[in-house]
Amino acid sequence: MTHHNFKKLKIWERSMNLTNLTFEYCKGLPKEERYNLIDQINRCSCSIPSNIAEGSGKRTKIQFGEYLSISISSSYELETQLLICKQRNYGTQESLELILIELVEIQKMIFSFRTKVLNLDS
Repeated sequence: MTHHNFKKLKIWERSMNLTNLTFEYCKGLPKEERYNLIDQINRCSCSIPSNIAEGSGKRTKIQFGEYLSISISSSYELETQLLICKQRNYGTQESLELILIELVEIQKMIFSFRTKVLNLDS
């Protein structure tokens, strides 16, 4: 059985911070995107730390690894939506660049942690 205190995981902490950054960024997006891009971005950014937290309570390392994989998938979905915002020149481009940089770092961290959890490098 595996159990991690998700609140002490660096990937969870940084993902939570990323969620706050994306919610703030979305405040500057066009109002007509409220029920499309903004909702989708907010759901994806929440999904990253939520799946880390949910997975931390699972019974096996394999189950935890699956939730970490879902978290990574959500991060790719978020990245795509943010790149759409970049293409459309939505919001503050400086904030968007900082979010994208942080997102890539979080993706690397989750991949690395997933490998560790599943002992894939041994």
